[in-house]
Amino acid sequence: MREPIVIGSTTIKPGKQAYVELEMPGLYTRTQMSMPVHVIHGKSPGPVLFLSAALHGDEINGVEIIRRVLNNKAIANIKGTLIAVPVVNIYGFIYQSRYLPDRRDLNRSFPGSQQGSMAARIAHVFVNEILSKCTHGIDLHTGAIHRENLPQVRALLQNAETVRIAEAFQAPVILNMDIVQGSLREEAEKRNIAVIVYEAGEALRFDEVSIRAGVKGVVSVLRELGMLPKPRRKPREFKSLIGKSSTWVRAPKSGILRSMKTLGVKVVKNELLGIVFDPFGESEEDVVATTDGIIIGRTNIPLVNEGEALFHIARFKDAEAVSGVLEEFQYEMDPATDEKPPAEPPIV
Repeated sequence: MREPIVIGSTTIKPGKQAYVELEMPGLYTRTQMSMPVHVIHGKSPGPVLFLSAALHGDEINGVEIIRRVLNNKAIANIKGTLIAVPVVNIYGFIYQSRYLPDRRDLNRSFPGSQQGSMAARIAHVFVNEILSKCTHGIDLHTGAIHRENLPQVRALLQNAETVRIAEAFQAPVILNMDIVQGSLREEAEKRNIAVIVYEAGEALRFDEVSIRAGVKGVVSVLRELGMLPKPRRKPREFKSLIGKSSTWVRAPKSGILRSMKTLGVKVVKNELLGIVFDPFGESEEDVVATTDGIIIGRTNIPLVNEGEALFHIARFKDAEAVSGVLEEFQYEMDPATDEKPPAEPPIV
């Protein structure tokens, strides 16, 4: 018989589920705040996987991904334990902000401390109540406000277990990304916990393709880890392609951007991506690709300042192969191509 798991002051026995509210610092209005946590503690032993979303409070695709995963009937019979935190930064979520009320970035505040800033205290709770009890994790993100990301997995591909779950997620693109100081991923790495980051879509917007890909990715990881049984019929698998590195193309001047390239397109060095012009049409300047690769992120707002990030280009050994994978991925995830009614009506 497995041991129970304790989250906060709640003990969850094997084969049971629980909804836990972890106490957070209150507001100056005396309003009490808490971090919602769903725990499914399987009867059989296995990995302990956390799902986290809205670490940046305005990145909401992950909230819907977690809701759909938890609504999957098979989840109730998992092996191991699933700990799902749909809204980590409850304050930013309420105020539709990336940051906390003290303007700190929670994902630069790990491991935190019990006596530090608000960000440090929240990070400390997450590390001690969630992260410290896990063997694996998936952190769900989107692009920043007015900035959209192609569905992609980011991970430090030096750990074999991290590579295993990154590939199992089956996003079209995997980026081998260095770890940012103070991030949740850095603290997980220190504890030898395999964690990947899923980036897709834009802040404060639901995107059905990104959500579907995220749900499928999480379920695929659960199957890879043996927490869910393999499907009877082998599903179509995507072979994720690994980006060697990436770079941002920035605005050469302040002005209004006429963008000419979308997410997922292949570009070559010096290819025209857009034009920045002044509001009176007296001058304009080309924005060109600084390298060969695939556009995996871009700004969605045409009003830009000099030096602002406009297009994120990832470099691959075989950009043609990536283009083919992206076309197949888009077709598979597009609600318009569904052969039968989906379990969840698509968001439009």
